[in-house]
Amino acid sequence: MSDWITALEGWRKSEDRVDFDTPDPARQALDATVVIPLIHLGVLDVIGSGAGKFLQGQTSAQVDLANGEFAPLTCFCTAKGRMLANAQLLRIAPDHYRLILHRGLVGTLRSHLKKFAPFYKSELKIRDDLALIGLIGKEAKALAEVRFDLMPPAVWHQAGDENVQLLAHPGHQTRLLACLPIDAAQEIVNRLTPQASLVGNAVWCLHDIQAGLAWLTPHHEDALLPQMINWEALGGISFKKGCYTGQEVVARAHFRGQVKKRLARAQLEGDRVPTLGTPLLDENGKSQGEVLAAEMDAYGQPEILAVTSTREEIGPLSVDVQPVKLLKLPYPIERLDPESLALASA
Repeated sequence: MSDWITALEGWRKSEDRVDFDTPDPARQALDATVVIPLIHLGVLDVIGSGAGKFLQGQTSAQVDLANGEFAPLTCFCTAKGRMLANAQLLRIAPDHYRLILHRGLVGTLRSHLKKFAPFYKSELKIRDDLALIGLIGKEAKALAEVRFDLMPPAVWHQAGDENVQLLAHPGHQTRLLACLPIDAAQEIVNRLTPQASLVGNAVWCLHDIQAGLAWLTPHHEDALLPQMINWEALGGISFKKGCYTGQEVVARAHFRGQVKKRLARAQLEGDRVPTLGTPLLDENGKSQGEVLAAEMDAYGQPEILAVTSTREEIGPLSVDVQPVKLLKLPYPIERLDPESLALASA
């Protein structure tokens, strides 16, 4: 465990999960403000004179949009259009880009990209020296202004400098993510906790679920088209840029309407949180999809994101013998161009 987590008296439940003794953490995020070590996320830097051009040929984002203010969603695909990882793309400085993604995919994405990086005079650095900290709740913006001396940005935008970056993520409550040197993380959290309860990162993951935002994990690497996690509805795919790896398949699926599975949000009528990959079964016991993310909500019921069939006649579904109640996503399933998203909030 990282020294700063140990010093905060947290314990690691798994490689990507940390917890604290704070009671009712999900409820705390509803009623007050919480601070969260986001140990399930990692950082990969792309640095070099050709870094922008390199990324332009590998990622679904229009890299020029990552201008130090707008920080678009993106994904990396195989030639068959299956995602290797999805991420948020930041520009830290000229010729210096940063990717935030699930920590379990940082190493494999680096291994994939480093085959091409030398041709663009670029290098890839896994940033284990950085910490990611989340803030959720009523006072999140005010605390960020005071403790980071930064004005919180709009959703999918960034503020800060080369040392500290502050990002805003979507949700029914304010959600801010700070990226900073790990040496400063404990001090920052200690300065935040008088006004914000320290909770485990399951709370952040729950708010991702409620925002309809799925972060790919090693369990689903090289298995899903971007549209299967509604990535184009979140502004994570530019259909106006040139070629990138997997672009032909991704574009064909969009323009021909060939996406047979989509991300759905649901609540389970039970009290067991299913594991990733647990199937959604119809009345006949046939799999109609599988779980991508699952967490217990503030009311003691599991909430999930699952990729499931788009057919309307599926009928009742269950997960781990728990009936599925489908919930409304907080965004429409339609194309959202990142170019428009960047312009609208410029």
